[in-house]
Amino acid sequence: MPDTSAQDTPVLVYSTFPDLESARVAASSLVQQRLAACVNMIPGMRSIYVWEGKVADDEEVVFLAKTMESGADAVMQAIAANHPYEEPALLVLPTQGGSKGFCDWIASQVMV
Repeated sequence: MPDTSAQDTPVLVYSTFPDLESARVAASSLVQQRLAACVNMIPGMRSIYVWEGKVADDEEVVFLAKTMESGADAVMQAIAANHPYEEPALLVLPTQGGSKGFCDWIASQVMV
C-alpha cells in the first residue's frame, strides 16, 4: 500500500459547475484518467457573486475531486480544459488527518 504519511498527501480540488451533467462528464474523465480517486458532486448550491460588473445569482453544482497533492495541478488543468465557464472556480484544499485506510486508497487510485 502507498505511504500517504510522507510528503504527498491527499487534497481536494474544489470547483463548481453550472449543471450536474457537465460536472458528471468532468468527474468521469478525471476518474477514468486516474487523476482523481473519487469526485463528489453536490447539486443545488446557490452562488451570489459579481461577474463582469453585475451581481449574479445562480444555481451551481459543488465539485470536489479527491487526489494527491502531486496531482492537483493536473486535475485543475483537466477541469479547466473543457469547463463550460470562462473562468472556472479552482482551488486546492489541503487536508489534515483522515483515516489511514481511506488516504491510502486515494493514493492507490491516483496515477501521478
